[in-house]
Amino acid sequence: MAFKLMCSVALLLSLWSTAGCDFLVEGVLKMECHDRYFMIAIDLATTGEAPRFEAVDETGTYAITEDYAAKCGYSISVLSFLGLVELRASYFSCHTVKEAGFSFRFNLITTYQGVDAYYALNRTCSPPLSWSPREVTCEINYMEVSVRSELPCPSGLSNDWSALSPLYSAASQDWQVTFQNPDEQLPPMNLSHARREGYVFDLFNERIVFRTPYGQPDSYSTEVNGVPVEVVHATVFSRQSWVVIMVDLIAACSLDEGSFDSGYMIWDTPEALYPSLGSTQISLGLNGNLVEEAAAEQKGFVMARYNSTVQIGIPYNAEGGYRKSFVSDGIFEFYIFNLYLKQTSVDERHEETALRFHRTLVTPLLPASLTTEDQTNVAEGAFTIVLGRIPRDVQLTSVQLNGQELSVPFSDAAPYTLTEVVHANKTHSYTLKVPLDDPVVIQEFSKENAAMLHKLDVNCTLIAIPGNEPYYHTVSVTALMDVSPPSFDAVCTASGIDFKLAYRSFDYLWDISIGSDRLTPALAAKRGYTMSNDSQSLLLSVPLFTHGYKYKDVTLKGFLGTFEILVRDRDTSKVQTSTIKTCLFNTTELILCSTNGWMTVATDLAAVLPSGEIPTNTHLINSLCVPKEADGTRVLFSLPLHSCGSVVKLAKGNVTYQNKIYSVLADNVTEGMTVQCTYPLTSLHLLFSSHKFVSDKEGVGSIIPFLGPTKAIPTQTVTRPGTTTTVAPQRTRIPNLHLPPFYPTARYIKVYRVQNQFGPFSKGTKGSMQVKQFPRHV
Repeated sequence: MAFKLMCSVALLLSLWSTAGCDFLVEGVLKMECHDRYFMIAIDLATTGEAPRFEAVDETGTYAITEDYAAKCGYSISVLSFLGLVELRASYFSCHTVKEAGFSFRFNLITTYQGVDAYYALNRTCSPPLSWSPREVTCEINYMEVSVRSELPCPSGLSNDWSALSPLYSAASQDWQVTFQNPDEQLPPMNLSHARREGYVFDLFNERIVFRTPYGQPDSYSTEVNGVPVEVVHATVFSRQSWVVIMVDLIAACSLDEGSFDSGYMIWDTPEALYPSLGSTQISLGLNGNLVEEAAAEQKGFVMARYNSTVQIGIPYNAEGGYRKSFVSDGIFEFYIFNLYLKQTSVDERHEETALRFHRTLVTPLLPASLTTEDQTNVAEGAFTIVLGRIPRDVQLTSVQLNGQELSVPFSDAAPYTLTEVVHANKTHSYTLKVPLDDPVVIQEFSKENAAMLHKLDVNCTLIAIPGNEPYYHTVSVTALMDVSPPSFDAVCTASGIDFKLAYRSFDYLWDISIGSDRLTPALAAKRGYTMSNDSQSLLLSVPLFTHGYKYKDVTLKGFLGTFEILVRDRDTSKVQTSTIKTCLFNTTELILCSTNGWMTVATDLAAVLPSGEIPTNTHLINSLCVPKEADGTRVLFSLPLHSCGSVVKLAKGNVTYQNKIYSVLADNVTEGMTVQCTYPLTSLHLLFSSHKFVSDKEGVGSIIPFLGPTKAIPTQTVTRPGTTTTVAPQRTRIPNLHLPPFYPTARYIKVYRVQNQFGPFSKGTKGSMQVKQFPRHV
């Protein structure tokens, strides 16, 4: 059954290789006259269900069934997956009318929703070639032989040939037929009986015609030089008195189904099926188009003669051939060729025999080896997989990516791309691109390679068209991507620094920290940062003077603030990289209390001075400690906590270093501010030892204005627990104190609004300065 189906394919291929169409009714592709047959092609797309045919003559209409077609010289092939139906009729078919040529009349019957529609199809053909004395046709479903008749027949033969000679009596002189095989001669039967057995004998256009389906009981199979052959040998005869009229009719056809070898479809036929004085002449082609042997060889055909056998080789990619895919636990392909061959021989009487073959040759199922090429370029950040050598009639219907199924074509919203490329060799390919960082990709960190391993399993579902049995093609690809710690983008703002991190799929391998503390929403809230974190990015706004800043180059015009974000290995906590951003900020009023025991103060004395007055002198408790920088009422001091007459005060849980800024006016009125840094005792190391100051935390600074009398300060009083010591004033000015070599790098912190032992705050500058107004003294 499968062979019969594939045979039908090749017959339909003739529709594509010939020119000229008659669109007589909707759905009729073409009607064509060939050298020995007439052909009608129907388009199933317009006729719906498989159409039916009826032969029409003056006696009525006759449904062309499978059995009736083989007996009467018709061949109908229906192939739904090509969308075609073809009817081929011999010029000697049962209901052909000989007028000016060979006239054919058919009814095409289509059915739609249970209703039949009839279309009349008519055509008259004139054979382009003259007839040989003997012509034999080996069709796909019958054998037919016609010989030239030299009998004086006025109008043709009836079914029992009683009209062949009006001198014969109907009782004893009917035409009869006997069949012969190599072993015996069978009993004769009259022609009416022979027709009931499926044989046809007729006198048509001055030719005696004999036709039989393959596999009749009176035919026999044999081998000629190793080639299987079916033969039917019929002899028709009639007797008048002592005269006997006999006609010998022999049909012999090669039944070789062909074989496939090294890219060629090979088909054999005996060279001498009929007597021949020499080599037979061969012309051949596909789909009913005959060319001479030399022209066929130019098209790639191969023909050889050996051991009295003609061997034809058809290249698998021959023009006019057909390729079909088949899916069953794999993708297979087979090639179909509708071979048309004419073999001409001449016998000892110089009578010519023309033998024509219509043979559908089908290759075995050949595995169609799909190719998979991994063209992934890690630098592009995507898997690139090419699935190639896919037969043109095989379509990709869906793709699974690590179990996630996607229909083809992909939606516009999908982050993946699938591109189809059609190739000239009747194949096509698909290129699939999947981003390496897509959530569907499995990612694993390889410590051995210090790289991220990306894994993707792709399961492609392919279906041969038409058909619905799927074939699954699976490919697994991996890619190693060198990983680097995340890096922030940083931007300076008027009030601080903004950091942004665009997440990568493997950034979870690291921790983000500020100093030794891991960055979390709780830490950000505690320290006054603004943090926004989602699956795409991390945004961190760090206001000026919050924990983690470092300051340098402080002047009245401005200062540099630096903030550092550390990236640590999640397992070892070792710092892998960092993002450091330094910005220039404007100086207003600030106090910085470093971890290494320095106080830096910038303030505007105008807050405690009469309007418009400029101090004539400004100093700390130690009058030799003058501003590092002054500009009108604005001053900048930088001093060690233990110097310039600073007073140390202990309280529960903290220690405060306090000094005062004195502003002397023209009328000898002294006004000023108290400045102080407060540290928690738990954070101090080596307190009061060798004037070395080490703290785990920055101090909290305060600037407190006061008013006081003008007086000289000849001595300096230093208060320590249990003692009071009067010391002569120091003569060394320290407007530009330098950090001693053994001090660590200073760290600074914003002055928080907290209450201390000096009372509530009545004034704040930029949220950092704490100021209290003291009573004015004259």
